[in-house]
Amino acid sequence: MRITNTGLLFDDPNRSTPGYIVICPVDDGRTFLLAPDGSVAHEWDTGHGMTNWSYLLPNGNLFRNERVAEPKGVALTVSGRMSEYDPAGNLLWRHDDPYQHHDARRLENGAIFAAFTELSEVEKSQIQGGYPGSETPGGPYGEAIRQVDENGTLVWEWHFTNLGMETHPLHPNSNKWSYGHTNTVYPLDDGTYLISSKNLNLLFILDPKTNAVTWEFQDNGMSGQHDAQMLENGNILIFANGAYSQDLHHSEVWEIDPTTKEVVWKYVAKDDFTSFFSPHMGGAQRLPSGNTLICEGNKGCLFEVTPEEDVVREFVSPHMVQSPQFGQINWLFRCRWYAPESPEIMALSQSVTL
Repeated sequence: MRITNTGLLFDDPNRSTPGYIVICPVDDGRTFLLAPDGSVAHEWDTGHGMTNWSYLLPNGNLFRNERVAEPKGVALTVSGRMSEYDPAGNLLWRHDDPYQHHDARRLENGAIFAAFTELSEVEKSQIQGGYPGSETPGGPYGEAIRQVDENGTLVWEWHFTNLGMETHPLHPNSNKWSYGHTNTVYPLDDGTYLISSKNLNLLFILDPKTNAVTWEFQDNGMSGQHDAQMLENGNILIFANGAYSQDLHHSEVWEIDPTTKEVVWKYVAKDDFTSFFSPHMGGAQRLPSGNTLICEGNKGCLFEVTPEEDVVREFVSPHMVQSPQFGQINWLFRCRWYAPESPEIMALSQSVTL
């Protein structure tokens, strides 16, 4: 089914949550700030990328993942470059690591990010599970979480092999590109990190001071989840892709109580639950209203749902890209919403007209 309608398709102003949204089309060099009506309020021209999500910093600057000219690791998913731009598009800070992929976060002094690593042949042979013959050239690769300071110097690194390959096998239907396939590195207030591993169907919290995993949650029902984040109520929100589903493939959004490890809220599409499906990218964000913004990445669709799971707003990205690998697409790896009075938007509005 081809996309025939784009832009703001539906809005219930009495129940939706007005705000600005940052998107960056996959395989494109542009980042857009969408106004509440879906129009482009501001635009940055930057570097290209596949897993090239961007977000605003409290000072109004843009932090972006981009692709380097010569990436290493799994070529399709590598970004390799982390950049900070001011509202005018001037480069203020940059760090290149050709192994970096999927996620990176700007810290007060540097950045934290996911990276591929090289494994020995012995280590490769110890990886359990995965679909036979699905290895990428040179792989399977290892995975690491890396932190660099403002000068780009590596100050901390942790390897997924510390999890234990025998106790943490890949899902049988997942590819064997890497051991972990990290897609989220989310800094928590106490200095630890919430990590999401797609092909292990695993969430865990890592303490960089001790290198210890202090909490973990494994559930194949997440089916290659993305965009894990801690909510203000202490629960964890994820986009459960459904890539490895045992029944009809479809995506869901889960809110998980980390204490009980129970799913306390779930969004499933009403009527035809298979109509909501993004197999390998996507995200969700809990809004101040209590509604949830969902990024159905492979359709370029952003929609907002109430706690009762009613859809109250729907937007389909009109920003099409001619991708060398996938043809014409409007994919969105992730998005982020900002209130009009948020520090990010207030700072940005001091430099540009929104």
